Amino acid sequence: MPSDHPRINRERKTVEGMIRIYCRDKHPGGSVPCSDCREVLNHAWRRLEKCPFQEGKTTCVRCPVHCFTPAMREKIRAVMRYAGPRMTFRHPLLALRHLLDKRRKEPLPPRH
Repeated sequence: MPSDHPRINRERKTVEGMIRIYCRDKHPGGSVPCSDCREVLNHAWRRLEKCPFQEGKTTCVRCPVHCFTPAMREKIRAVMRYAGPRMTFRHPLLALRHLLDKRRKEPLPPRH
């Protein structure tokens, strides 16, 4: 279920692009993304939908709230380490927007 927020939708596309690059290169021969990578992607999408910052969101690495489970956090880190540099060539606009989003200030904690 896509968000109404353009920032979150762009983040969904960025994480999907990274996971597809990672899976295609690391798990060749199967469907892209494979079941393990699809699990990481679905987890990331669920976390984005529940992000308390929505449009004010920075990149996950700069976020004050760590919403990924420890196991998923390690998996997404591996994906980002591998796919991040390759995004420049395969998805240049998403990579540029991600770099610009990284420059955003850390959001204030959400008020309840």
